Amino acid sequence: MEVKVASSRGFCFGVEDAIEIAEAAVRDHGAGKVVALGPVIHNKQVVGALEKAGLDQSGDLETIDSSQAVLIRSHGASPETMARAHERGLDVVDATCVLVKRAQNVVKQLHERGYHVVMIGDPNHPEVKGVVGYAPNVTVIDRGCDLAEALPYRERLGIVAQTTHSPEHVADMIAEILKRPYREVKIVNTLCLEVTRRQEAAVALSREVEVMFVLGGLNSANTCELARLCKDEGCETHHIETWEQFEFRMVEGKRVAGVTAGASTPESVIEEFVKNLGKT
Repeated sequence: MEVKVASSRGFCFGVEDAIEIAEAAVRDHGAGKVVALGPVIHNKQVVGALEKAGLDQSGDLETIDSSQAVLIRSHGASPETMARAHERGLDVVDATCVLVKRAQNVVKQLHERGYHVVMIGDPNHPEVKGVVGYAPNVTVIDRGCDLAEALPYRERLGIVAQTTHSPEHVADMIAEILKRPYREVKIVNTLCLEVTRRQEAAVALSREVEVMFVLGGLNSANTCELARLCKDEGCETHHIETWEQFEFRMVEGKRVAGVTAGASTPESVIEEFVKNLGKT
């Protein structure tokens, strides 16, 4: 089988930084002495490797011993969580992605300048949960939202978006907002360019192949978005985590396959998948 690989895929700098910070924290403090507030990134293989190295990813701030350090994962945390960690006298190791940190600061600044903050994103995603804590009464909207019900009327709106969302989706949501009679709408682009490049490359590749494979955590927002975009192009798409989940029926009758991966997927996973797929 001919296998084509997306020109932009896999680890982004934010994920690389978070892993390096986590590994350094374990080396400095010792195995079992660093506790992350949940999985550092949304990838089982990386999470497993970090746990094997001695990182605890239980995610419970209140049970962390004073002799341990707390690791803020790449998705960030709310101001309340950060304050509570310091209040308990814990050593805080911050692995928040710089772009997520920027979104946090933007939300804070918009509120201070008198805007009602609106965030386009998944309200259950850890990044969004952390970002909305930087201003009171942030309204979170996403696909399927009834804006008439979800978005209270304010004269001045300040809009940001979850870093992993696609520009097309964010633009569609903003277009719907602008149909309503707001006096002023300020839009700050908080999207991750690295993620956008991966989305563009995945869409382009999906137009050249008969079937697409999107590799990455099933709970990874940016990986799920890659799969959705490829499906929207009309290309048969399979979102799986590793080669072990591959089934021959996925490529039966196909001659050309495309492969891409989310921003938290290691290159080793991609290489193994491409190598094995090429032998089918």
